[in-house]
Amino acid sequence: MERCQRPLGSFEIDHPLDPANKLLYHSFVESPDMKNIYDGLVTLDANGEAWVEMPDYFEALNRDFRYQLTALDAPAPSLHVAKRIQDRRFKLAGGAPGQEVSWQVTGTRKDAYAQAHRIQVVVEKTGSDRGKYLYPAEAGKSSAEALRPWMRLEAVKMEQPKEALP
Repeated sequence: MERCQRPLGSFEIDHPLDPANKLLYHSFVESPDMKNIYDGLVTLDANGEAWVEMPDYFEALNRDFRYQLTALDAPAPSLHVAKRIQDRRFKLAGGAPGQEVSWQVTGTRKDAYAQAHRIQVVVEKTGSDRGKYLYPAEAGKSSAEALRPWMRLEAVKMEQPKEALP
């Protein structure tokens, strides 16, 4: 199967919790690990704690969670993830009452399609592809050294505003 390569985009899969009736769309994240990123802001309660709710499909779609927290407006050296994600939520603690916290969680896709189609991160160019470049101009090369020049034309069309397309 040939993969669709492009500088930006999204994926569409059957929804992991209701594959017969729903589709799930996400934008691409550039990573060799098929990462999904979720983020937001939360205000800590009177105890300096907060629960963060994740989408209903979060644990069905992701594994290997990573957390990042940033205390806003004041330092919070004790701010931490008090309870890891379970049942679609995680708990923060150790901040000041009323403090706002920016959070980010990443997960690696584990849905059936991702499991069956992990990407090979580094691939050797072979045959006539050797010595050619996906973006020759950016490598200081001529367009004659383009790898799959027909793809570059499609990428240029995609990047143009809609009113510029024929």
